[in-house]
Amino acid sequence: MQFIKPTKLALAIAGLSALNAPVFAETVDVPQMEQGIQIGDLAPGRAIVWSRADRPARMMLKYAYNPQFKDAISVRGPYALAETDFTARQDLTGLADGKDVYVKVWFEDLTNARGKSAAEVGHFHTIGKRDDIRFVWGGDTAGQGWGINESFGGMKIYEAMRQVQPQFFIQSGDNVYSDGPIPESKLAENGQIWTNLVTPEVSKVAETLDEFRGRYKYNLLDENVRRFNAEVPQIWQWDDHEVVNNWSDSKDLSVDPRYTEKNVPTLIAHATKAFLEYAPLRPHDAEESERIYRKISYGKLLDVFVLDMRSYRGPNTANLQTQENAETAFLGAEQMAWLQDELKHSKATWKVISADMPIGLNIGDGNTAQGQARWEAVANGNDGPAAGRELEIARLLSFIKHEQINNLVWLTADVHYAAAHYYDPAKAASKDFAPFWEFVAGPLNAGSFGPNSTDGTFGPQVVFSKAPPAGQANLSPYAGLQFFGEVNIDKKSRAMTVDFKDIDGAVVFSKTLAAEAEREREHDHQDRDRD
Repeated sequence: MQFIKPTKLALAIAGLSALNAPVFAETVDVPQMEQGIQIGDLAPGRAIVWSRADRPARMMLKYAYNPQFKDAISVRGPYALAETDFTARQDLTGLADGKDVYVKVWFEDLTNARGKSAAEVGHFHTIGKRDDIRFVWGGDTAGQGWGINESFGGMKIYEAMRQVQPQFFIQSGDNVYSDGPIPESKLAENGQIWTNLVTPEVSKVAETLDEFRGRYKYNLLDENVRRFNAEVPQIWQWDDHEVVNNWSDSKDLSVDPRYTEKNVPTLIAHATKAFLEYAPLRPHDAEESERIYRKISYGKLLDVFVLDMRSYRGPNTANLQTQENAETAFLGAEQMAWLQDELKHSKATWKVISADMPIGLNIGDGNTAQGQARWEAVANGNDGPAAGRELEIARLLSFIKHEQINNLVWLTADVHYAAAHYYDPAKAASKDFAPFWEFVAGPLNAGSFGPNSTDGTFGPQVVFSKAPPAGQANLSPYAGLQFFGEVNIDKKSRAMTVDFKDIDGAVVFSKTLAAEAEREREHDHQDRDRD
């Protein structure tokens, strides 16, 4: 098999981006920035800038509020060393609200010559008080062996997302498929052949730390992704495929011949380190340095609550327990307490819960040793009152109702099709909650599946779904069933419009939600107090 060398490929495509300066490694031995730059965790007054060198070096930055970099502010960033695979990130602080920010990033090597890389340039917009809000979300990238097909245009849904000029992007999980080898070619529907760029790290399941790192470097070979990353700040969370399919404390690889490393905790350790190295997220403090769940606020219009439904869950089981215990944990006690407290004290009109898995869809994980269906997500397929992991979610939904926390929307991915669900207590087996919407997007560049069946515990009504026809599954991006979500919040009316768009950016579904009047009056009162 002929592998594409990442360095040569990156050099070949570097000049294709209008934002990125070409790199000429053959002429001068200076650091190279083969993975471009990423911007992440945009928040009032600050944003993370991420990049990677190809050798020991120091990250250097300039930023300004104009493309000419007049009156630019210089920042000496961190060292990029082998311990972090030469990745580095800098938190830019003191940024003005409501401004276009232009950033220039380069690396200086650690020799006395201080050789400098060519600079990578990006830009983004900080959200101001007078701005409407627009963002996109989705998940599931390079899954099921559908990787970067240059003849198809690469991962072109990222270009479709960039074209809508979002202020940020929520990556809802399955950023990579560490358990899914990417072959040189793959048979697609209707006899078509899908051809992939390949590297040694994606030719097998990831087991070593370098193989997990290689998954992230692979996605960054795509020019659409690199161009998107340089313009759209991202909010990353993770799900299962960053490690291995459906991982939990019950995961057993003893009979999986693809893995020589059978210790799931070892795989989780390698995967976690690689994820935290390559994600453009703002690190948590030393209290829990690997924590992923967090809240990001965007003024009076929006708070985003980013969940981690992997790190604190109990084992995947038949999910029928009648009392909460260690086995039924999904968010876990500390994350649940954090979420309840943050929701209760949120002053934003809209509260978006960014979840890596849907609530009411039945998502299986084979069978238990006793032959019962084993479940991967919240639902347990029995349509009855809350049981198993549903108990924790029922407690959360009851809390939201009784604390009168309104204008709350769940966004997720995971199941590889687009769907809009309205959760109706009048049609639910467990009724102690206020109605709410859940919107499911994806995949971004992976196999298309679905639709999944629903569980009636919380009364989900399928208002919309777009998935492969009955009897078809794992369709390639050729089929066009790749979807991202777009959210627009109008500053004046405070209405939220949610659109699903396909791989070409065409709208396939749209829903506008009005903000509840009680919260509006409260905001008006607060505004008068501030004035």
